[in-house]
Amino acid sequence: MRSRREYPEHPLVGVGGFIHKDGRVLLIRRKFEPNRGRWAPPGGLLEVGEDPQEAAKREVREELGLEVEVEGLLQVANEVIKDEEGRIKFHFVLIDYLMRPLGEKITLNEESDEFAWFEPSAVEGLNATANTKLITKKFGEVMEEGRRSKVA
Repeated sequence: MRSRREYPEHPLVGVGGFIHKDGRVLLIRRKFEPNRGRWAPPGGLLEVGEDPQEAAKREVREELGLEVEVEGLLQVANEVIKDEEGRIKFHFVLIDYLMRPLGEKITLNEESDEFAWFEPSAVEGLNATANTKLITKKFGEVMEEGRRSKVA
């Protein structure tokens, strides 16, 4: 039996790639629900038997045609989206990995409208998911901490 995304019986595990280069982050604009039209890192659902880190790399490859190097776990978060009646329409446990691109060429698949590189400070003003804003802020803090330690 295949899990349904809408009104699930249990939370679904999503994996994502938070890709950065030269202090900027790569986001895609989602074409489908949930979060249609919103900016988010590339990602998707973990498949049965799949390692989460490998799944995140697979999702980036499928959505962007891009190979990446995983630098580490960035965060694990919970995303619950309710319908107008207050019922849980979507529930995801999201595992996001910090990644560095190994190439330059990006080829979007059918799941996204566009992609762009953003300064972390610009993401707060975007039509982005709450999780995207949270991990971008966390990334910005990590980058700032790294700059301070280099100066000290």
